[in-house]
Amino acid sequence: MRFLTSILVLIIVFTIETVSAQKQTITATVVNVTSNKGKVSYALYNKDNFMKEPVKAKSSKIVKGKSTVVFNDVPAGEYAIVCYHDKNNNNKMDFQPNGMPIENYGASNNVMNFGPPQYEDAKFTIIDNNVSLEIRF
Repeated sequence: MRFLTSILVLIIVFTIETVSAQKQTITATVVNVTSNKGKVSYALYNKDNFMKEPVKAKSSKIVKGKSTVVFNDVPAGEYAIVCYHDKNNNNKMDFQPNGMPIENYGASNNVMNFGPPQYEDAKFTIIDNNVSLEIRF
């Protein structure tokens, strides 16, 4: 009986370690870009670094009003994506003198409030399946 219990415990531990070690893919697509000029830049964040240094960052060209990036090898966890339309390809989001954004932006879950995106609104969880998100500006 002890032998069977030991084997069962080892199988459970191995399965948990295998699932937690797996890395997934996140595909993010902006579906309503207003022009094909420039690019869309995406940043993948976790709660600790939200709106600071991203876990991963990518840019993508725009084709027929859509832009897609794929973040590979993402460990299981909770994340949020923030993206913006870099119309002039200057690699930064541009603002008016009063602080209002000039370029369109969006976040995962498509919750748009006054002010910058909030982590609690944009967060999603990735466990053991790949994730695909549609983001709207």
